[in-house]
Amino acid sequence: MTTFLNNNNNKPDRKSIVNQASFVIKKKYSQNFLLDENIINNIIEKSGVDQNTAVIEIGPGLGALTKKLLNIAKKLLVYEVDQDLIPYLNDFFGSYKNFKLINDDILKTDINSEIKEYLFDVDRIIVISNLPYHITTPIIMRFLEEINDIDSMTLMMQFEVAKRLTSKPNTKDYNALSVIVQHQTDAKYLFKVPKTVFHPKPNVDSAVIKLDIKKDITNNEHIKFYKFVHACFSQRRKTLVNNLYSSYGQFSKANFIDMLEEIQIHSMIRAESLNLSDFQKLYARFLEMTNE
Repeated sequence: MTTFLNNNNNKPDRKSIVNQASFVIKKKYSQNFLLDENIINNIIEKSGVDQNTAVIEIGPGLGALTKKLLNIAKKLLVYEVDQDLIPYLNDFFGSYKNFKLINDDILKTDINSEIKEYLFDVDRIIVISNLPYHITTPIIMRFLEEINDIDSMTLMMQFEVAKRLTSKPNTKDYNALSVIVQHQTDAKYLFKVPKTVFHPKPNVDSAVIKLDIKKDITNNEHIKFYKFVHACFSQRRKTLVNNLYSSYGQFSKANFIDMLEEIQIHSMIRAESLNLSDFQKLYARFLEMTNE
């Protein structure tokens, strides 16, 4: 998702740029331009950005959010993959000393090096973005698994994905991704955004969530733990024992039943009933079992 800039000076009206032949909205980048300034203000307020904060913005579009952030944040590091948008962004924001624009794919660029180079003198670093629908999860997981020094992320995304990331046990939206995200963040659902406030109008509603990054993660084998969580949810209608047996067939069902009973979890339970703490206890016991 991207935003367009409301015109408050003598520059060309940004909404007209969307309709010009020189700029074509590209579905491959999930470009939908946010029209509602109240929502933009609400995103910024919820993010907690201040004059000592550096912001990483992904997919600024034509800069409605960018403009407001530049007047608040100490520094703004902006990633835009669409080369056609670069001239407009440089035209409007190139004169700001706290503005750095990188024309690259957020999933491929060296974000850690760019943070060290441009955001070295701030109290904290936060991510604020209207994420592209088609790569929402890969972007979030890259920041959680690979990027250093991030304090929080305030993100707009597809409504269904937002519910999934922030859902609790025994709800229909709760799945492996819920557990994985909540393992590394305090995830909070903020508010829904109707599809009517975008141009062009997407087929689905959106929502804004905030992910505060945990600084005291004790599990240092994230990839293996996440693989284990995915195995627990591999078939939602099956019991946890059956899912684990299907994924780790070197053990018997009896082994998994004993493992669950040892940590006081019922052998007929399904993964959707377990909270993060349950999964951590279960994984710790699983590691013990694999080394026995």
